[in-house]
Amino acid sequence: MKKTLLYTTIYFCIISFASASTFNFLRDFSNARSSALAGSVICIDDDLDAVIFNPAALNSVNNRNISVTFLKHALDINSGAIQYILPVNWEDGKLSVSALFTNYGSFDYVNKNGVFNGTFSANDLAIGATYSNILDTNLQYGIGFKFIYSNIEKYHSTAVALDAGLLYKFSDERTNIAVSFLNVGTQLTTFDGIVESIPNDLRIGFNHKLKGMPLLFNLSFVNLAESTNKFFDRFKNIAIGGEFNIGKFIDLRVGYSNYIRNALNNELDKGLSGFSAGVGIKTDYIFIDYGASIYSASLYLHRFTLKFNL
Repeated sequence: MKKTLLYTTIYFCIISFASASTFNFLRDFSNARSSALAGSVICIDDDLDAVIFNPAALNSVNNRNISVTFLKHALDINSGAIQYILPVNWEDGKLSVSALFTNYGSFDYVNKNGVFNGTFSANDLAIGATYSNILDTNLQYGIGFKFIYSNIEKYHSTAVALDAGLLYKFSDERTNIAVSFLNVGTQLTTFDGIVESIPNDLRIGFNHKLKGMPLLFNLSFVNLAESTNKFFDRFKNIAIGGEFNIGKFIDLRVGYSNYIRNALNNELDKGLSGFSAGVGIKTDYIFIDYGASIYSASLYLHRFTLKFNL
């Protein structure tokens, strides 16, 4: 679908509901399992998708060394990701590479008289590498590096950023706690000479697998690095998720993020905004995950992720 230059500004405002940063796509990106759990995933282990939110999770991944995610946005905007654990041993640690992308489709050049004069496109891309290892028996750490590229028409901007995280697994093997600090970096080149900040994201969380019940409960405080009038207002950004194991092959997931709900304009029909749900299907050869997130009464985003061994 073709859109006019006017709609470029309008849509970029809509999708950046937290700030106007050029690189805000880093904050909004998610995969199927994490979107179904509303982003409360920094404590999840043995899942390559969790590395996006906490690089320390990489060291616990034992299977499914490649993950591919696809998201169909509104209009003709598409995004996705691919992650792969390299088959190398770095002092018993693990190394992965990743790529996140968003393509905003085709736009029309239209002058003030409504005369069509060609098309242009807009894209975002982040290419990264992550290393993770063990600090102590139950404590894992991870560090990631990203090169970020964003372009609109003939203009482009670049940046670099670091991710870091810790994951502590209690000896009961049912409880984890974690902290991660994402997108700590700087802009290298700008669109128009105005330097923009990278959207930092500090997260703290825990999860717990209930005894005698097939439920993994997750809770995370997200976007704690945002500026607020009062310090403790930061802790209102809560994400909660529950994953129910239905037999050996199926996981059912539900979640809620009041960060997403509160970020929307009060004049919008919020409906069930902030809520999410999904399902995971597990076989010996491939994992198939689906997640749906509700952003407003009329905007649902659907994500699909495949995980398998290469």
